[in-house]
Amino acid sequence: MGAMGPSDRATAPGQITDVPGIRVGHRQKSDGGWLSGVTVVLPPAGTVGSVDVRGGGPGTHETDALDPTTLVSTVDAVVLTGGSAYGLVTAHGVQRWCEEQGRGFTVAGGVVPIVPAAAIFDLGRGGDFSARPDEAMGYAAAVAAGAQAEGHDVERGNVGAGTGAVIGRGKYKGGVGTASATLANGVVVGALAVVNALGLPPGVSPAGTEPGAALNTTLVVVATNATLDVAECKRTASAAHAGLARALNPSHTLADGDTVFCLATGGQELDRSTEAARQVSLITLQSAAADVVRLAILDGISSAPAVTTPAGEFGAYPGDVR
Repeated sequence: MGAMGPSDRATAPGQITDVPGIRVGHRQKSDGGWLSGVTVVLPPAGTVGSVDVRGGGPGTHETDALDPTTLVSTVDAVVLTGGSAYGLVTAHGVQRWCEEQGRGFTVAGGVVPIVPAAAIFDLGRGGDFSARPDEAMGYAAAVAAGAQAEGHDVERGNVGAGTGAVIGRGKYKGGVGTASATLANGVVVGALAVVNALGLPPGVSPAGTEPGAALNTTLVVVATNATLDVAECKRTASAAHAGLARALNPSHTLADGDTVFCLATGGQELDRSTEAARQVSLITLQSAAADVVRLAILDGISSAPAVTTPAGEFGAYPGDVR
């Protein structure tokens, strides 16, 4: 099997952990028929969140709870996982870890952690269809995230939920990528992407591979230190999908489960002195979100080395697309 872990290729500028308080933990397995894993994005307490699901074949958990019309506005962790719908059980392990830490929506007798999750299809890519992430792997990824220091380096490439990711109908390896930008007003916007897409970077055709040979999804978490309400997080997640469309052609197809989460940690107020100022502030932030999503996706493609398993060979994408 090809080497696993962070790639030694050059990295895109910035990472999601440039947003203060954001931590990322990975767990994966790549032997014994395995090629899959879990990534947990752990925000600080009180982080507001929402989501926008655009793909025609999503695998998600607790995304309805992030709608602006629902009761709870905060998110305790976001889980990105391999294993298709089977892998969504990893959220239970992350929820258990959050409960142990006292993280969650306070109710009589304890807390209920809000832990949305989304999955990519990577079943069988290591050779064993039944080798997929479980609750224990989700718990371990949460432990890894919780142990990270502020502003830590994020592992990229064939790690976590990107371990079994591929692009271009399985022709090339996909993986985890990240990027960030800091705006003039002090707002930081970061993104982490798990790239497991039907499409490829624009200008490249996946012709020559069997149609329908793989199921596909790109998962993204956008984070910002701006103070946003749930509706503004929802709109930011929606705007960030533009970055996905710029990085991958085609995108948002019937065979993709493309999903973007948005987390707003607060602490950096936007200019809301007038309605015009509010609109400009939000448009600027949301444009930056689309930009960093594009960079994170291209980083995930460029950071993933080739892998060979009993199920086949998944080559490194030729050249650096960042």
